[in-house]
Amino acid sequence: MMLYSNRRTFFAPSRAWAWPLMTLLLTTVACTGRTREDPILQLSAVEALEAGKELMAQEKYLRARPYLTHAFEVEPNTVTGREGLLLAADSYFLEGNRAAYIQSEAKFRDFLNRFPTSDRAAYAHFQRANSLARQMERPDRDQKTTRKALETFQELMRLYPTSEYAAQAREQIQVVRANLAEHEYVVARFYYRFKLPRAAVGRLEKLLENFPDYGEKDKVLFELGQSYAALKQADKANSTFDRLKLQFPDSPLIEEIPVVALPPIETKPAASATPPAAAAGSDESGPR
Repeated sequence: MMLYSNRRTFFAPSRAWAWPLMTLLLTTVACTGRTREDPILQLSAVEALEAGKELMAQEKYLRARPYLTHAFEVEPNTVTGREGLLLAADSYFLEGNRAAYIQSEAKFRDFLNRFPTSDRAAYAHFQRANSLARQMERPDRDQKTTRKALETFQELMRLYPTSEYAAQAREQIQVVRANLAEHEYVVARFYYRFKLPRAAVGRLEKLLENFPDYGEKDKVLFELGQSYAALKQADKANSTFDRLKLQFPDSPLIEEIPVVALPPIETKPAASATPPAAAAGSDESGPR
């Protein structure tokens, strides 16, 4: 009886595992069957690329992507495969939403890492920078991605100064730099409103130094003058306001310039010609 009992105990766990194992096996077989039936996987790289291109021309980017990805995965080191990877990146970019721009930036970066000497490298670099620029936040938000976009455009100009994308990159650099400059101004305004004029001065001076081509420099000078006035640095405040009047005579901010009075000059009393002690002694020795 003891042996029979032990034998039943031994076989019980095996039967308990039988159904999960059978379920896993059936699932694996079903998935394998579906994989074999996937028509895309039956295509060659060239066939998949052509099908993907046709769908891209119809602006069916989501449907095109599996074909393009398959073309790359089948022949990753051929012209066909490289074109498939690049078009897959384009399919994300052309979707035109923030999540897709994140994916397109990663795909273009992947292309550049794999094929840095490709004749399409300049295009991939340009589109990577554009993908970052499309994620640019408003000036009152964090500008980490904006700075990364600027660096990528500048790198494109350094690596491919004569490429067909250089002129467009220069235009985009101006847009990105304007956003970064506006961010500095917004932060400076925040400091000034919360009674931190010294911090505001630091931001505004940095803006003028790093972004001399900023298109709204008159408001920067106005805020800088106000910040100097709040610090009771009347000389710097007035010279900044004078600079505003000289450089931007038509600015409406000129009418809002406050009068910043210079502090009174302290004067010391004139020294007496005759020391008081000597004068007193002279009176005592004089006639009564």
